[in-house]
Amino acid sequence: MTVRFPISLRRDHDDIPEQDARRVRAMRHLAKARMRYCGLAALADDVELVVSELVTNAIEHSRGTQITMTLRLLGSILRITVRDGTARRPRIRRPDDDAENGRGLLLVRWIAEQHHGFCGTSPDGTTAWCALPARRR
Repeated sequence: MTVRFPISLRRDHDDIPEQDARRVRAMRHLAKARMRYCGLAALADDVELVVSELVTNAIEHSRGTQITMTLRLLGSILRITVRDGTARRPRIRRPDDDAENGRGLLLVRWIAEQHHGFCGTSPDGTTAWCALPARRR
């Protein structure tokens, strides 16, 4: 499943517009529903969180105008990719304990590790991804 959607052009430190925040919610709900439809309900909550963090990160940092989210089952591996098309390479931060944000990619890495999966970014920085073992029930 691949979904492309427009986002608002932003500059550094601009707030995320409400229409883009709604896109995050929509992609999160779509991903969770897709997991249930594909018989992967056991992954639904974690996939929902991964999608939320990757899409939010792309909207917040890309400075582009379009996001592409793909959920693809390749054998027994679910691959989640979010492409923003700009070469601003995502990076994992080490936020202070009282910071209100900056933990998204840490959460994605933690979820991947808990499932014995992997996560990363494309060499050109345009795509963030997470691969999780998927077992249908």
